Amino acid sequence: MRGGGRASLTWCRFDELSPALLYELLRFRQAIFVVEQNCAYPDLDGLDQGAQHLVLRVDDALAGCLRLIPFSDERRIKIGRVAVAEAIRGQGFARTLMQEALARCRHDYADHAVMLTGQTYLTPFYESLGFAVTSAPYDDYGLRHVDMILPAGAARHSGTAEGRARKP
Repeated sequence: MRGGGRASLTWCRFDELSPALLYELLRFRQAIFVVEQNCAYPDLDGLDQGAQHLVLRVDDALAGCLRLIPFSDERRIKIGRVAVAEAIRGQGFARTLMQEALARCRHDYADHAVMLTGQTYLTPFYESLGFAVTSAPYDDYGLRHVDMILPAGAARHSGTAEGRARKP
């Protein structure tokens, strides 16, 4: 991971989020997904309670986050709300978040397909982690998105030289 600051990653279940951290996460997501992207959408979708939340701090400041939402009855897990603070983008932190998420998927959900919904301009980034597009581009609250998947078992190679060499 590049960047000048000291970075740390922490996993939390919803019930482990203190009120202060929950507020900080929701405010962070709102600043990026609603204000910065000028996109009024329902961030509070009822899925956070069942999710595992990954928090990235750089020099003790909230710098990024994402969530994993398991759908065990469907043998799939969804990565969502991937966000990195604007001031530190382009330094590898999104890749760090995603690699940690995929490592968690390999460990806890090895038999699950990993899915995400990504903005179309981020498709090459997610493809570099082994994801494949599964839908035509569509409008999601004014932003172009595509659905993507990393098949069950493929997460073990994603984000590695071997994984990039064997795109799905």
